[in-house]
Amino acid sequence: MSDDDEWSVPPEARPRPRDYDFDLDEALTSVVALEAEIPEDAFTAGMLGTERAGSGVLIKDTGIVVTIGYLITEAREVTLMTGKGQIVAGHVLGIDQATGLGLVQALEPLDIPAIAIGDSRHVAAGDKVVVAGASGRRRSLAAQVVARQEFAGYWEYLIEEAIFTAPAHPNWGGTALIGPDGKLVGVGSLQLQHQSRGGAVQPLNMMVPTELLLPAYDALLTGRPPKPARPWLGVFAQEHDNAVMILDVTDGGPAKRAGLKRGDLIRKAGDMELTNLADFYRSVWAVGPAGVDVALTIERDGDAFDLRVTSANRQSLLKRPTTH
Repeated sequence: MSDDDEWSVPPEARPRPRDYDFDLDEALTSVVALEAEIPEDAFTAGMLGTERAGSGVLIKDTGIVVTIGYLITEAREVTLMTGKGQIVAGHVLGIDQATGLGLVQALEPLDIPAIAIGDSRHVAAGDKVVVAGASGRRRSLAAQVVARQEFAGYWEYLIEEAIFTAPAHPNWGGTALIGPDGKLVGVGSLQLQHQSRGGAVQPLNMMVPTELLLPAYDALLTGRPPKPARPWLGVFAQEHDNAVMILDVTDGGPAKRAGLKRGDLIRKAGDMELTNLADFYRSVWAVGPAGVDVALTIERDGDAFDLRVTSANRQSLLKRPTTH
Protein backbone atom coordinates (compact mmCIF):
# COMPACT_ATOMS: atom_id res chain seq x y z
CA MET A 1 0.00 0.00 0.00
CA SER A 2 1.51 3.29 -1.06
CA ASP A 3 1.91 6.37 1.10
CA ASP A 4 -0.42 8.24 -1.25
CA ASP A 5 -3.54 6.06 -1.59
CA GLU A 6 -7.06 7.46 -1.87
CA TRP A 7 -7.58 7.31 1.91
CA SER A 8 -4.44 9.32 2.67
CA VAL A 9 -4.33 12.73 4.32
CA PRO A 10 -2.00 15.28 2.66
CA PRO A 11 1.42 15.18 4.38
CA GLU A 12 1.20 18.80 5.53
CA ALA A 13 -2.08 18.08 7.37
CA ARG A 14 -0.89 14.99 9.25
CA PRO A 15 -0.14 15.08 12.99
CA ARG A 16 3.49 15.37 14.12
CA PRO A 17 4.67 13.55 17.27
CA ARG A 18 6.47 16.62 18.63
CA ASP A 19 3.19 18.54 18.78
CA TYR A 20 1.62 16.25 21.41
CA ASP A 21 2.28 15.32 25.02
CA PHE A 22 1.55 11.63 24.43
CA ASP A 23 2.94 8.83 22.28
CA LEU A 24 1.16 9.69 19.03
CA ASP A 25 2.14 6.60 17.08
CA GLU A 26 1.04 4.23 19.85
CA ALA A 27 -2.34 5.95 20.07
CA LEU A 28 -2.82 5.75 16.29
CA THR A 29 -2.05 2.02 16.31
CA SER A 30 -5.38 1.29 18.01
CA VAL A 31 -7.35 2.38 14.91
CA VAL A 32 -8.35 -0.34 12.43
CA ALA A 33 -9.81 -0.29 8.94
CA LEU A 34 -13.32 -1.73 8.83
CA GLU A 35 -15.27 -3.17 5.91
CA ALA A 36 -18.83 -4.46 6.06
CA GLU A 37 -21.01 -6.38 3.61
CA ILE A 38 -24.77 -5.91 3.81
CA PRO A 39 -27.44 -8.08 2.13
CA GLU A 40 -29.10 -6.52 -0.91
CA ASP A 41 -32.54 -6.93 0.67
CA ALA A 42 -31.53 -5.13 3.89
CA PHE A 43 -33.70 -2.18 4.97
CA THR A 44 -30.72 0.21 4.82
CA ALA A 45 -29.14 -1.14 1.63
CA GLY A 46 -30.74 1.44 -0.64
CA MET A 47 -29.62 4.42 1.40
CA LEU A 48 -26.27 3.27 2.84
CA GLY A 49 -25.17 0.71 0.26
CA THR A 50 -24.24 -2.95 0.50
CA GLU A 51 -20.47 -2.38 0.80
CA ARG A 52 -19.37 0.05 3.50
CA ALA A 53 -15.89 1.01 4.61
CA GLY A 54 -14.46 3.18 7.34
CA SER A 55 -12.59 2.85 10.61
CA GLY A 56 -13.01 1.42 14.09
CA VAL A 57 -11.08 1.79 17.33
CA LEU A 58 -9.91 -1.00 19.63
CA ILE A 59 -10.99 -0.01 23.15
CA LYS A 60 -10.52 -3.32 24.99
CA ASP A 61 -7.72 -5.88 24.80
CA THR A 62 -10.47 -8.50 24.57
CA GLY A 63 -11.09 -7.34 20.99
CA ILE A 64 -13.93 -4.83 21.44
CA VAL A 65 -13.95 -2.25 18.65
CA VAL A 66 -16.15 0.86 18.65
CA THR A 67 -17.24 2.41 15.36
CA ILE A 68 -20.05 4.49 13.94
CA GLY A 69 -23.17 2.40 13.68
CA TYR A 70 -24.19 3.10 10.07
CA LEU A 71 -21.10 1.23 8.84
CA ILE A 72 -22.23 -2.02 10.45
CA THR A 73 -26.04 -1.74 10.49
CA GLU A 74 -27.46 -5.02 9.11
CA ALA A 75 -23.95 -6.26 8.30
CA ARG A 76 -23.66 -9.88 7.16
CA GLU A 77 -19.86 -9.83 7.34
CA VAL A 78 -17.40 -7.47 9.02
CA THR A 79 -13.66 -7.44 8.37
CA LEU A 80 -11.07 -5.59 10.48
CA MET A 81 -7.54 -4.77 9.32
CA THR A 82 -4.79 -3.35 11.51
CA GLY A 83 -2.12 -0.95 10.33
CA LYS A 84 0.30 -3.89 10.41
CA GLY A 85 -1.79 -5.72 7.82
CA GLN A 86 -3.45 -8.26 10.12
CA ILE A 87 -6.92 -9.17 8.84
CA VAL A 88 -9.53 -10.50 11.27
CA ALA A 89 -13.25 -11.20 10.97
CA GLY A 90 -15.57 -9.33 13.30
CA HIS A 91 -19.04 -9.85 14.76
CA VAL A 92 -21.49 -7.01 15.36
CA LEU A 93 -22.38 -6.97 19.05
CA GLY A 94 -24.84 -4.10 19.07
CA ILE A 95 -25.76 -0.66 17.75
CA ASP A 96 -27.24 2.13 19.82
CA GLN A 97 -29.81 3.87 17.62
CA ALA A 98 -29.92 6.88 19.95
CA THR A 99 -26.21 7.74 19.76
CA GLY A 100 -25.29 6.06 16.48
CA LEU A 101 -22.41 4.15 18.06
CA GLY A 102 -21.79 0.43 17.54
CA LEU A 103 -19.55 -2.30 18.93
CA VAL A 104 -17.80 -5.07 17.02
CA GLN A 105 -16.08 -8.12 18.53
CA ALA A 106 -12.88 -9.19 16.76
CA LEU A 107 -13.06 -12.97 16.38
CA GLU A 108 -9.30 -13.40 16.76
CA PRO A 109 -6.82 -11.51 18.97
CA LEU A 110 -5.66 -8.25 17.42
CA ASP A 111 -1.91 -7.54 17.53
CA ILE A 112 -2.38 -3.91 18.55
CA PRO A 113 -2.88 -2.12 21.89
CA ALA A 114 -6.27 -0.81 22.96
CA ILE A 115 -6.68 2.92 23.49
CA ALA A 116 -8.03 4.25 26.78
CA ILE A 117 -11.37 6.05 26.76
CA GLY A 118 -11.08 9.64 27.95
CA ASP A 119 -13.57 12.00 29.51
CA SER A 120 -15.13 13.77 26.54
CA ARG A 121 -17.09 16.10 28.84
CA HIS A 122 -13.88 18.11 29.23
CA VAL A 123 -13.32 18.55 25.49
CA ALA A 124 -13.81 22.20 24.53
CA ALA A 125 -13.50 24.54 21.57
CA GLY A 126 -9.86 25.31 20.89
CA ASP A 127 -8.52 21.93 22.02
CA LYS A 128 -5.85 20.41 19.79
CA VAL A 129 -6.97 16.91 18.72
CA VAL A 130 -6.17 14.16 16.23
CA VAL A 131 -8.77 12.63 13.91
CA ALA A 132 -7.28 9.20 13.23
CA GLY A 133 -7.98 6.67 10.51
CA ALA A 134 -6.30 3.28 10.16
CA SER A 135 -2.64 2.96 9.13
CA GLY A 136 -1.11 5.60 11.34
CA ARG A 137 -0.15 9.17 10.49
CA ARG A 138 -0.77 9.00 6.74
CA ARG A 139 -4.51 8.51 7.32
CA SER A 140 -4.71 10.81 10.33
CA LEU A 141 -5.34 14.52 10.60
CA ALA A 142 -4.11 17.22 12.98
CA ALA A 143 -7.28 19.11 13.91
CA GLN A 144 -8.90 21.42 16.40
CA VAL A 145 -12.23 21.39 18.20
CA VAL A 146 -14.26 24.31 16.83
CA ALA A 147 -17.52 23.80 18.74
CA ARG A 148 -19.51 21.73 21.22
CA GLN A 149 -23.16 22.11 20.34
CA GLU A 150 -26.41 20.38 19.53
CA PHE A 151 -26.75 18.47 16.27
CA ALA A 152 -30.09 17.39 14.82
CA GLY A 153 -29.97 15.10 11.79
CA TYR A 154 -32.74 14.88 9.21
CA TRP A 155 -33.18 11.13 9.90
CA GLU A 156 -34.69 11.44 13.44
CA TYR A 157 -31.33 11.77 15.20
CA LEU A 158 -30.16 14.16 17.89
CA ILE A 159 -26.88 14.62 19.78
CA GLU A 160 -27.09 17.19 22.58
CA GLU A 161 -23.41 18.17 22.69
CA ALA A 162 -21.71 16.91 19.58
CA ILE A 163 -18.04 17.69 18.98
CA PHE A 164 -17.21 19.56 15.78
CA THR A 165 -13.64 19.57 14.43
CA ALA A 166 -11.75 21.22 11.59
CA PRO A 167 -10.18 20.77 9.15
CA ALA A 168 -12.37 17.89 8.01
CA HIS A 169 -11.02 14.37 7.63
CA PRO A 170 -11.73 13.10 4.08
CA ASN A 171 -12.77 9.60 5.28
CA TRP A 172 -14.41 10.36 8.58
CA GLY A 173 -16.68 7.37 9.29
CA GLY A 174 -15.60 5.60 12.47
CA THR A 175 -12.40 7.63 12.89
CA ALA A 176 -10.92 8.04 16.37
CA LEU A 177 -11.05 11.47 17.94
CA ILE A 178 -7.96 11.51 20.15
CA GLY A 179 -7.90 14.21 22.79
CA PRO A 180 -5.01 16.26 24.20
CA ASP A 181 -4.22 13.48 26.71
CA GLY A 182 -3.95 10.75 24.06
CA LYS A 183 -7.27 9.13 24.98
CA LEU A 184 -10.32 8.43 22.83
CA VAL A 185 -12.94 11.17 23.25
CA GLY A 186 -15.12 10.71 20.17
CA VAL A 187 -15.96 8.68 17.07
CA GLY A 188 -16.28 10.19 13.59
CA SER A 189 -19.81 10.37 12.21
CA LEU A 190 -20.32 13.00 9.51
CA GLN A 191 -18.84 15.71 7.36
CA LEU A 192 -20.84 18.94 7.30
CA GLN A 193 -20.54 22.24 5.47
CA HIS A 194 -20.46 25.27 7.78
CA GLN A 195 -20.89 28.77 6.40
CA SER A 196 -19.00 31.41 8.35
CA ARG A 197 -20.25 34.95 8.91
CA GLY A 198 -18.03 36.10 6.05
CA GLY A 199 -19.76 33.70 3.68
CA ALA A 200 -16.91 31.21 3.32
CA VAL A 201 -17.88 27.53 3.49
CA GLN A 202 -15.78 25.35 5.78
CA PRO A 203 -16.14 21.55 5.96
CA LEU A 204 -16.31 20.17 9.50
CA ASN A 205 -16.47 16.72 11.05
CA MET A 206 -19.16 15.88 13.58
CA MET A 207 -17.95 13.52 16.27
CA VAL A 208 -20.07 11.50 18.68
CA PRO A 209 -18.56 12.01 22.15
CA THR A 210 -17.49 8.95 24.13
CA GLU A 211 -19.51 10.15 27.13
CA LEU A 212 -22.50 8.72 25.24
CA LEU A 213 -20.89 5.30 24.83
CA LEU A 214 -20.30 4.52 28.49
CA PRO A 215 -23.96 4.37 29.64
CA ALA A 216 -24.81 2.10 26.70
CA TYR A 217 -21.70 -0.08 26.76
CA ASP A 218 -22.82 -3.02 28.91
CA ALA A 219 -26.12 -3.39 27.06
CA LEU A 220 -24.41 -3.23 23.66
CA LEU A 221 -22.08 -6.06 24.64
CA THR A 222 -25.09 -8.34 24.94
CA GLY A 223 -26.90 -6.99 21.87
CA ARG A 224 -29.70 -5.49 23.93
CA PRO A 225 -30.87 -1.90 23.39
CA PRO A 226 -29.52 0.32 26.19
CA LYS A 227 -32.99 1.81 26.79
CA PRO A 228 -36.55 1.18 25.60
CA ALA A 229 -36.72 2.02 21.90
CA ARG A 230 -37.75 5.54 21.02
CA PRO A 231 -40.83 6.08 18.83
CA TRP A 232 -39.81 6.23 15.17
CA LEU A 233 -41.99 7.91 12.54
CA GLY A 234 -40.02 7.22 9.38
CA VAL A 235 -39.59 10.81 8.23
CA PHE A 236 -36.70 12.76 6.79
CA ALA A 237 -37.11 16.40 7.74
CA GLN A 238 -35.54 19.83 7.87
CA GLU A 239 -36.32 23.20 9.43
CA HIS A 240 -38.37 25.51 7.22
CA ASP A 241 -40.52 28.59 7.77
CA ASN A 242 -40.53 28.28 11.60
CA ALA A 243 -41.73 24.72 11.27
CA VAL A 244 -40.43 21.28 10.36
CA MET A 245 -40.81 20.29 6.71
CA ILE A 246 -40.95 16.69 5.57
CA LEU A 247 -38.39 15.98 2.86
CA ASP A 248 -39.46 12.36 2.41
CA VAL A 249 -41.12 9.46 4.18
CA THR A 250 -39.89 5.89 4.46
CA ASP A 251 -41.76 3.32 2.38
CA GLY A 252 -43.85 1.22 4.71
CA GLY A 253 -43.03 3.44 7.67
CA PRO A 254 -45.48 4.92 10.18
CA ALA A 255 -45.56 8.39 8.60
CA LYS A 256 -46.39 7.06 5.15
CA ARG A 257 -49.09 4.78 6.53
CA ALA A 258 -50.61 7.78 8.31
CA GLY A 259 -50.73 9.77 5.05
CA LEU A 260 -47.88 12.22 5.58
CA LYS A 261 -46.29 13.50 2.37
CA ARG A 262 -43.20 15.24 1.10
CA GLY A 263 -43.60 18.99 1.57
CA ASP A 264 -45.92 18.76 4.59
CA LEU A 265 -45.11 21.22 7.39
CA ILE A 266 -45.29 19.89 10.93
CA ARG A 267 -46.46 22.81 13.05
CA LYS A 268 -47.01 20.97 16.35
CA ALA A 269 -46.01 17.69 17.95
CA GLY A 270 -48.08 16.94 21.01
CA ASP A 271 -48.71 20.32 22.61
CA MET A 272 -45.46 21.93 21.41
CA GLU A 273 -45.30 24.53 18.67
CA LEU A 274 -42.31 23.63 16.50
CA THR A 275 -39.60 25.85 15.08
CA ASN A 276 -36.69 23.40 14.85
CA LEU A 277 -35.82 19.74 14.39
CA ALA A 278 -34.46 19.22 17.89
CA ASP A 279 -37.73 20.24 19.54
CA PHE A 280 -39.64 18.03 17.10
CA TYR A 281 -37.61 14.98 18.09
CA ARG A 282 -37.78 15.75 21.80
CA SER A 283 -41.53 16.18 21.61
CA VAL A 284 -42.01 12.85 19.82
CA TRP A 285 -39.67 10.94 22.12
CA ALA A 286 -41.30 12.41 25.23
CA VAL A 287 -44.68 10.83 24.37
CA GLY A 288 -43.54 7.33 25.29
CA PRO A 289 -41.70 4.27 23.94
CA ALA A 290 -41.91 2.92 20.40
CA GLY A 291 -45.46 1.98 19.45
CA VAL A 292 -47.10 5.00 21.05
CA ASP A 293 -49.43 7.26 19.05
CA VAL A 294 -47.95 10.70 18.31
CA ALA A 295 -50.29 13.65 17.74
CA LEU A 296 -49.17 16.06 15.01
CA THR A 297 -50.58 19.25 13.53
CA ILE A 298 -49.84 19.37 9.80
CA GLU A 299 -50.04 22.20 7.28
CA ARG A 300 -50.51 21.16 3.65
CA ASP A 301 -51.22 23.58 0.80
CA GLY A 302 -52.25 26.25 3.30
CA ASP A 303 -54.68 24.02 5.22
CA ALA A 304 -54.00 22.80 8.78
CA PHE A 305 -55.25 19.51 10.22
CA ASP A 306 -54.47 17.11 13.06
CA LEU A 307 -53.54 13.47 12.75
CA ARG A 308 -52.08 10.72 14.87
CA VAL A 309 -49.15 8.58 13.78
CA THR A 310 -48.66 5.18 15.39
CA SER A 311 -44.92 5.05 15.88
CA ALA A 312 -42.69 2.00 15.43
CA ASN A 313 -39.42 0.54 16.66
CA ARG A 314 -36.95 1.17 13.84
CA GLN A 315 -34.75 -1.68 15.08
CA SER A 316 -37.50 -4.19 14.31
CA LEU A 317 -37.11 -3.45 10.58
CA LEU A 318 -33.38 -4.19 10.52
CA LYS A 319 -31.65 -7.50 9.96
CA ARG A 320 -30.00 -8.86 13.06
CA PRO A 321 -26.25 -9.60 13.16
CA THR A 322 -25.18 -12.99 11.85
CA THR A 323 -24.16 -15.41 14.59
CA HIS A 324 -20.62 -16.74 14.31
